[in-house]
Amino acid sequence: MSYYDKVFEVTKAIPKGRVTTYGAIADFLALGSARMVGWALNQCHVMTDIPAHRVVNSKGVLSGRLQFVTPTAMQERLEAEGVEIVKHKVQEFDKRFWHPSESLDQTKFGA
Repeated sequence: MSYYDKVFEVTKAIPKGRVTTYGAIADFLALGSARMVGWALNQCHVMTDIPAHRVVNSKGVLSGRLQFVTPTAMQERLEAEGVEIVKHKVQEFDKRFWHPSESLDQTKFGA
């Protein structure tokens, strides 16, 4: 499984209404950096089964919003899942945050 495939699989596991960070995915995979996760997710916009809108920066900011079809698409998708966004930032970020280790087995990803 390639690095991108691993990032995509972790991203698919993020529950609706929750968010994670580029760094949490990178840490979970024990490969690369948050920036590499961002590059991987930037390649998946044609893949409708990967909820890249649920991945934000370490402060809860929708830093990837400009990579979507429209600058508001990321926020709209999150709000449709019940996530409140104010000024491009997830509200109650600590309550919405999901770490991949909550429900994924690291050994499946070779980490």
